[in-house]
Amino acid sequence: MIEIDLFEYTSAQKETATYPAHEPRKGFFTDTTLCIGCKACEVACKEWNQIPADGYNFAGTSYDNTGALSGETWRHVAFIEQKRNDSVQWLMESDVCKHCTHAACLDVCPTGALIRTEFGTVVLQDDVCNGCAYCVPACPFGVITKREDNHRAAKCTMCYDRLKADESPACAKACPTHSIQYGDVDELRRRADERLEKVRRQGQFAGARLYGRNVDDGIGGAGAFFLLLDEPEVYGLPPRPIDTTRDLGKMWRVMGIAAGTLVGALTLAAIGSKR
Repeated sequence: MIEIDLFEYTSAQKETATYPAHEPRKGFFTDTTLCIGCKACEVACKEWNQIPADGYNFAGTSYDNTGALSGETWRHVAFIEQKRNDSVQWLMESDVCKHCTHAACLDVCPTGALIRTEFGTVVLQDDVCNGCAYCVPACPFGVITKREDNHRAAKCTMCYDRLKADESPACAKACPTHSIQYGDVDELRRRADERLEKVRRQGQFAGARLYGRNVDDGIGGAGAFFLLLDEPEVYGLPPRPIDTTRDLGKMWRVMGIAAGTLVGALTLAAIGSKR
């Protein structure tokens, strides 16, 4: 069981994306221009978090042997082969849970298994999870699935136990090219902006863009964001991710009004029938 230090995550905090002043929000910036596809992040993640092995079967389309993020794969290195005239270009990207500011998975969890930590990360406690899987369709990125061994949901915790010990997550620690960078989100955003400007100025990657960096991106900004070299769809990422629970408050209010109206109508009908 992971011991979690919680803070009260209110609806007001969700709207303003604020976090405790004493603990800056932590996150990942993944620079895909530096990724060499070594999979050190995948191995380190599995080893540290004791995740079951998977992905021994190659799909036959690339060197990607894990396929996608899942309950058994918390870091997934995508290999995208692109043919350009007579040459071949490889795009590689180490994907991970986005630790969204507006986290739909957290909103729909009925047991409190999904929580917001003092680092601003979203952690799933497997000993609290009841396997209902409400979080699976709620995630706009398809990050969460149920594990086959215990039938409970699972995803990246950003190595919460290591963060508590003031250590970097295992994937960032193992990355030999510093493609995966860990730190304060505000600092990482500044670093990402500078890196994008440099890449564009060099002119080598005309399609370079930041993904998940902006706070108005549909999820209030990601705690794990990326420098991509092509459209998000090329990497299997939704171009416009949306907090799937954004309209829940409005829906409940409408349902409350409708229920109140119905009760009122039935009450009047019952009074009228007694006359």
